[in-house]
Amino acid sequence: MQLEALGREARAVVKGNRIAVVTDETVEKLYLNRCMQSLKCAGFDVYSFVVPPGEEAKSGMQYLNLLNALAEIPLTRTDALVALGGGVVGDLAGFAAATYLRGISVIQVPTTLLAAVDSSIGGKTAINLPAGKNLAGAFHRPALILRDASLLESLPQTIYQDGMAEVIKYGVLADADLFELLADKAQAHRRMEEIIERCAEIKMRFVEEDVFDTGVRQLLNFGHTIGHAIEHATNFSVSHGKAVAKGMAMMAEISMKQGWCSEETTRRIKDILHVYGFDLTIVQQKDVLYDIMKTDKKRKGGMIDLVVPEKIGRCRLVRVTIEELGEML
Repeated sequence: MQLEALGREARAVVKGNRIAVVTDETVEKLYLNRCMQSLKCAGFDVYSFVVPPGEEAKSGMQYLNLLNALAEIPLTRTDALVALGGGVVGDLAGFAAATYLRGISVIQVPTTLLAAVDSSIGGKTAINLPAGKNLAGAFHRPALILRDASLLESLPQTIYQDGMAEVIKYGVLADADLFELLADKAQAHRRMEEIIERCAEIKMRFVEEDVFDTGVRQLLNFGHTIGHAIEHATNFSVSHGKAVAKGMAMMAEISMKQGWCSEETTRRIKDILHVYGFDLTIVQQKDVLYDIMKTDKKRKGGMIDLVVPEKIGRCRLVRVTIEELGEML
């Protein structure tokens, strides 16, 4: 679906007449005018709120600034937000929509591969706290997701690579055929629109089965517990996708040593990550990562659920104590 269809599609789900578009400074230059023009042509009064690129946009200050901007417009409960951007913008706008007036509609328009296959789907929204990533958040499913694959053509290679980490995750988690397709990098590039839809279908399947992330949906966190700790330890200088790639490789290694998967499964996971250029080196001390993981939002008292690969196409949850996690690291 093209970005120009946004206004028409929004009309079908938004009852009010005001929409605020949240984007970052990079995407603003590329797509904000097209986005706002489509909404205006559909009869909406359109406003914009632009944040800096990167994780700093998910701060408490930016969140409160956005809420104040919405109140000044003012948006009402029948109005909506549009998140035009990657995962950071989607998280910030989604959390603002979940909490402003106790909840208004949000429309996700992903402009990165990572957002298109993962963060725009399922309604997880959050901002970061000094203690860790995504520690303040809410479940707030989008009223509409508009995926326009042409918006991904402007992505720098490093941002595109971030998205490929999540794509590979879906293959390991739930689709062995997808994993095999990704192993042929050239073919995968030609079939990227199909791959995006395939990943979105997998995520929606898990979301529909476990909306509030208390059971099977937690499998989508493969590589994320360690990945989030790496992000935090580096003050987000290691991007989300690259941190998740490191996390998947490390979790595969741990799983092999614990007898949860074969040496071949671990090798194949690490090999495909290398095919897409990921550096799997982890330079942080285990104690540093462990201290951060102890604050992970998935912790349940003294226990934490780890996502471990059994074989390509199937993962499972293993509950361990926090102390056992430290020993595994």
